[in-house]
Amino acid sequence: MRLSETVEMMNSAEYKERFRAEYLQLKIRMQGLRTMLDKYEKGTLPFKPECSYDLLNSQLRVMTQYAMTLEKRAVIEHIDLSE
Repeated sequence: MRLSETVEMMNSAEYKERFRAEYLQLKIRMQGLRTMLDKYEKGTLPFKPECSYDLLNSQLRVMTQYAMTLEKRAVIEHIDLSE
């Protein structure tokens, strides 16, 4: 799934649909950051980041915690997070 595919969900009047979009967008961004960190570590990024690897990795850890929080909330609120 791509971010552009979540736009309709984000504009939904139904909060559960917006919640799903938020979660899916977060997962998409996390995957992109994971890919970037992997390339950063291997020295294969096509650019030189201004941020350190450690700072970007810290961002990923926080995003992972956020995703876990959304997953717990989804269980409580009976929200299907599948694509």
